Amino acid sequence: MPIELNVSQCLPQDVDDAILIGRVWDPAVGGPTPVMLRDGKLYDTTPLSATVSELLNGLPHPVSALRFAEDLPLVGAIEDVLANSDHSRRDETKPWLIAPCDLQVVKAGGVTFIASLLERVIEERALGDISKAEQLRESINSALGGDLKNIVPGSVEAAHLKQLLIERGIWSQYLEVAIGPDSEVFTKTACLHAVGVGAEVGIYSKSTWNNPEPEVVLAVNARGQVVGAALGNDVNLRDFEGRSALLLSKAKDNNASCALGPFIRLFDERFTFDTVRQLEIRMEVEGEDAFHMEAVSAMSMISRDPQIIVDQTIGKHHQYPDGFVLFLGTMFAPVVDRDEKGKGFTHKVGDVVRISSPALGTLVNRVNHSEAIAPWTFGLSAFMHNLAKRGLLGR
Repeated sequence: MPIELNVSQCLPQDVDDAILIGRVWDPAVGGPTPVMLRDGKLYDTTPLSATVSELLNGLPHPVSALRFAEDLPLVGAIEDVLANSDHSRRDETKPWLIAPCDLQVVKAGGVTFIASLLERVIEERALGDISKAEQLRESINSALGGDLKNIVPGSVEAAHLKQLLIERGIWSQYLEVAIGPDSEVFTKTACLHAVGVGAEVGIYSKSTWNNPEPEVVLAVNARGQVVGAALGNDVNLRDFEGRSALLLSKAKDNNASCALGPFIRLFDERFTFDTVRQLEIRMEVEGEDAFHMEAVSAMSMISRDPQIIVDQTIGKHHQYPDGFVLFLGTMFAPVVDRDEKGKGFTHKVGDVVRISSPALGTLVNRVNHSEAIAPWTFGLSAFMHNLAKRGLLGR
């Protein structure tokens, strides 16, 4: 079944006031092209910069450069490119949207919301066995009560609570990064590996307990400045991570397990970092088995301010010369029973996941097994060769 991708669904409600940048795969040049959206049309921004990374890092004022840019090559109408981004009915002779980041490292903050924290502890205690989750959920919620809701990570109160939980015998590595001084920040996937709107997202076929993780994603330049935001899906294998935290890479980084888009919205006078702090994110999952699930989360519920997570990612201790994008974590950890009572939620092939926010649009993807999705073949070497062939390097 095709995924409906259209302007009214996928773009921000105030699209006419938004500065949106992204990338398309352009068959005419055999590779990716950075684009901006203006007046319902996508324009090639390579006259300004060869990559999205360079646009955000190399230009002193990217918003002004984009606003006043003239004579940019036309790529196509956004309506046509969006429709062609549905992987199931794509015309590969025409452009389609891909993930809006390129040379940026894809980082992710973990256990940043209390609701998802409790589920991480449950995964750990269940050792990845979904059948044990419900009983553990009841006992852990009973033991913790409301103790975590008003705790500031890294505070004196957090240290006291840590000692109390140790005495109760329920301390966890996930509690450490949730209320301790150091946040969890890991590399989600490699440069160029994220997929965009309309693409398939992947779950490893050996997983029997997994879920989407709808998140706000920050675009951060090499100087550590947050310059914009997008939507993301940090697809997660709960059974693998539950068996051992050392399996985090296997749980998080599989073929097509990271989706971003549809665009990066740059900060300006209308859309700021404070706007991001107040965003609400909606997730819907629709299955071919008539299953339907939806929920809403508020960024205001995040345990650490997003700026703190950024500062723990980049600084004198770690540099990112090409910038990075940063998933801010999720409060979604679906527990609704899908099949058997007490077995909770897990994905099925064919699920359609919609992650949306009025200010950022909607990221839509369909679930498949990672092994069944077309393999990732266009890496950094291919990208550099393509840019060189187009005369876009060394300008």
